[in-house]
Amino acid sequence: MTTAHARTAGRPSATDHAAIERAAFELFEQQGFDDTTMEQIAQAVGVGKRTLFRYFPSKNDIPWGQFDDSLRDFASQLAAVPEDVPLADAVHRCVVAFNDFDEPSIEQHRVRMRLILATPTLQAHSALRYAAWRRVISDFVAARTGTHPDDLVPVLVGHVSLALAVTSYELWLDHPDLALTAVLDDAMATLRDYAG
Repeated sequence: MTTAHARTAGRPSATDHAAIERAAFELFEQQGFDDTTMEQIAQAVGVGKRTLFRYFPSKNDIPWGQFDDSLRDFASQLAAVPEDVPLADAVHRCVVAFNDFDEPSIEQHRVRMRLILATPTLQAHSALRYAAWRRVISDFVAARTGTHPDDLVPVLVGHVSLALAVTSYELWLDHPDLALTAVLDDAMATLRDYAG
């Protein structure tokens, strides 16, 4: 994994989310998430705390990166699936695509997901993020089935899809030799075969 090193006074300040994440992840790995402060992250990146807060409202937001943008892309991918593609196939395809990262991003994503899944102090914040992710799916299912996003089937598909994704991530983190998209693909196909 490529990590960011602490910035010295002569180096240019980082002005993007990715650079802030790299510096923060390095600090999280060195001293733990709970013992890392926003002030330390700002110092490592070479920006003021006020600038850092413009990128990430809280330390808990940093492991999630630009998650809101990702959700908008996720919703767009689902909406773009042709109507003749069965609902289960559409959700399956888009969940796998949502978690398809290019090779240079994989190791940082592994660090990200280990933080999210294994840091107790992040769990309450993560629950909000999970709910937003599930809502993208329930909105799509509701639109395809002519129901309301809070009806049983849309909500159920959202929860089951999240459970499959989290289970796949846990397996992937334990077995770095596996490809994440392959694990997700197998998990979703296996449940469908079992339920069928």
